[in-house]
Amino acid sequence: MSKYTQIDLSKIKTISIAKRKSKVNPKDFATVVSAETATLGEFLDSIPRILAGQELRDLADDVVRSRRTGKPVILLMGAHVVKVGLSPIVNDLIALGVITHVAMNSAAAIHDVESAMWGHTSEDVAANILDGRFGMSKETGSFINDALAKGFRESSEGYGETLARKLIRLNARHRELSILATCYDHSIPITVHAAIGTDIVHQQATMDGAATGELSFRDFKILASSVKDLIGGGVVLNVGSAVILPEVFLKALTVARNLGHKAMGFSTANFDMIRHYRPTVNVVERPTKPSGKGYTLTGHHEIMIPLFAAMIKQRMGKARTR
Repeated sequence: MSKYTQIDLSKIKTISIAKRKSKVNPKDFATVVSAETATLGEFLDSIPRILAGQELRDLADDVVRSRRTGKPVILLMGAHVVKVGLSPIVNDLIALGVITHVAMNSAAAIHDVESAMWGHTSEDVAANILDGRFGMSKETGSFINDALAKGFRESSEGYGETLARKLIRLNARHRELSILATCYDHSIPITVHAAIGTDIVHQQATMDGAATGELSFRDFKILASSVKDLIGGGVVLNVGSAVILPEVFLKALTVARNLGHKAMGFSTANFDMIRHYRPTVNVVERPTKPSGKGYTLTGHHEIMIPLFAAMIKQRMGKARTR
């Protein structure tokens, strides 16, 4: 005999499954498509309409609705977006008028410049840090630091616009890959948000802290000007920035609201490979209270972002044919 008492289940009350509320229905299941004949649209429609599969659709709908009604779609991005080869996807969405502002950290700007100017980026840190060569590419430092110093002295432009104009003026060999240049070509704001000491160009003698700080500060004010229009619609997408852009966005939103702009009722989304604290609270949760909607979509950028972009374009096509 056990010394422990077991509860008696004989009087449990059951209900009919016909009356039970359920969240999953076979109509929401994935569908099988032909590898030989399926169109892209059929593939996108085959994804389950459950959890992230439905949230990705809902977010794509939010983006298309926002652009139809003239609301901003702001992309906050870290360096990984460039490093995993997504610049062509971002540039396509810019050219289609989907993205209305790109805000990147300064590491992303470095990868953008190196890809556009010299056709390669992302050095082997583990190998080069052993003897102090990491981050000491002379051309990269000179290109960025000289441009910022000149912009500080001679213009009122921000960090992103200054680099974009230099890439265009020098006719960068791979200019079509540059998010900086593509934004400039399409007259949408491109802002770069630097944290002094975080980037390889800060290690070199050409670094001018005053220029870097001032041009990044100008870009903060440009971002705040875009954020102020997130009124009753609009979308903010954070892709691969765990700290810098979530913090910058939260402060830009605070500035906009402090100045009397009713920046509420918009959607936000965080795309990353794992969930981080700051994107979760500073992008997905806090800014969308009490009337917006936040999404968290976890997965590799090189898979999730092309899929998301395809869903947006699919919906734009459907909208055009209605």
